[in-house]
Amino acid sequence: MTSQTTVDPKEPADDAPTTPPETTTGRLRGHPWLTLLTVGLGVTMVALDGTVVAIANPAIAKDLDASFADVQWITNAYFLALAVALITAGKLGDRFGHRQTFLVGAVGFALASGAIGLSDGIASVITFRVLQGLFGALLMPAALGILRATFPAEKLNMAIGIWSMVIGSSTAGGPIVGGLLVEHVSWQSVFFINLPVGAVSLVMGLAIIRDHRAEKAPRSFDIPGILLLSGAMFCLVWALIKAPEWGWGAGGTWSFIGASVLCFAVFAYWETKVAEPLVPLGLFRSLALSAGVVLMVLMAIAFLGGLFFVTFYLQNVHGMSPVDSGLHLLPLTGMLIVGSPLAGTLITRLGPRIPLSGGMAFTALAMYGMSRLDAGTGSLTMSVWFALLGLGLAPVLVGATEVIVGNAPLELSGVAGGLQQSAMQIGGSLGTAVLGAVMASKVDSDFTGNMAEAKLEPLPAEDLDKAKEAVQQGAAPVPPGTPGPLAEKITTVAHDTFVSGMSMACLVAAGVSVAAVLVALLTKRGEHAEAGAGGGHI
Repeated sequence: MTSQTTVDPKEPADDAPTTPPETTTGRLRGHPWLTLLTVGLGVTMVALDGTVVAIANPAIAKDLDASFADVQWITNAYFLALAVALITAGKLGDRFGHRQTFLVGAVGFALASGAIGLSDGIASVITFRVLQGLFGALLMPAALGILRATFPAEKLNMAIGIWSMVIGSSTAGGPIVGGLLVEHVSWQSVFFINLPVGAVSLVMGLAIIRDHRAEKAPRSFDIPGILLLSGAMFCLVWALIKAPEWGWGAGGTWSFIGASVLCFAVFAYWETKVAEPLVPLGLFRSLALSAGVVLMVLMAIAFLGGLFFVTFYLQNVHGMSPVDSGLHLLPLTGMLIVGSPLAGTLITRLGPRIPLSGGMAFTALAMYGMSRLDAGTGSLTMSVWFALLGLGLAPVLVGATEVIVGNAPLELSGVAGGLQQSAMQIGGSLGTAVLGAVMASKVDSDFTGNMAEAKLEPLPAEDLDKAKEAVQQGAAPVPPGTPGPLAEKITTVAHDTFVSGMSMACLVAAGVSVAAVLVALLTKRGEHAEAGAGGGHI
């Protein structure tokens, strides 16, 4: 009799291949929500630095004996480098992988920040600010490319919502963080804080972010295209930065604008001739993507241009400290934090058109409300309009980003991310320049008349321009030793004149927001979103 062994089908046979247990790193690699946390840390550094440094500038100027022009360069050098390099940096991510460019960007940004904190001269601060901008440009489009490749389509809007929340809250929270650090530690701490954040981003990025490569990823570089686009962006942003100083009618301003237009035209022609263009112009055949880019520019004009004057209003008209002014903006920050993830869910269900147009309508209403603020407006009224602004911006930051990135092929997600960020940078620069010109024009036309109505003696011609420049920032041009009642009268005239200029600027921003409502109606859900439904456990 032959003995027979019964094998339990639930038990593996002795010679069956065994699957090695999954390591902790393997389980973490590509996890969507941990990936979002990782890129969010890196993005926080860049977004925070855009506004936090403005609070540190006076302390830097005093410590390093820097001129006003030097201090301006601390900000301008960063934004110039960031704006010029964003699209090229996105292309680098498409070519070599977004994980690599993100990690290089995070480490480089942190090290450049540490170098600024160790600087003992203004020239080195400005130099390392340029490096900060270049490394930040690597990091931002890469973050979007990573999210696009990691999250499936039904979760992508939620992820972009949280990503937008991080950017918005970091931008709005910069004055609070900067004020606390400068007041209680030092101006160097504003930059040193990026070192541990960069280190954590590196460790988490190495362990968590998956290296996604699109099958049709570019294999070469369009060097002439890079040079032409960089030149065009530089000339445009430089003209916008210098226009308030030179004047909008000055030859220098229009020379740089003309050079920018020429470079853009030659760039567009060249892109039709090269085999692998830096920015395939076929992208813009998508009406939705083009509308998303325009919408991002218009939103940034209204938001960043308007926010520029609100900080002067809070600090110089209401006499708040930087920390207090930041706390008064918490309703705006809070609505961005709460509203962005909710907007992501809403856009997933309804598509982008209704949330985007509704968001810009709320933004227009908020800007109109802010145009009604005066020197005596209380905190509650301000909070209502700031909260409404945050509620309006949340769906736009999320939806416009998804429309741009989702309507681009996966292999061009880095370029699309660069377009999104470039649109925001150009819009911010344009908003500050254009609304600044509106403010300057209103102050120029009203200040002398307001002085006369208050029965104040007219200022000599050599002092009038300096006084108007101070009033444009909400400051009162009170000479030292001025008697109290006279100083109070000058201050009232200066603040009323500034508020009238801010009111006009906010009305212009409201008009821009209304135009953006119409642009938002041209958007639609991303046609290529499904292509990025990358792996990982949701």
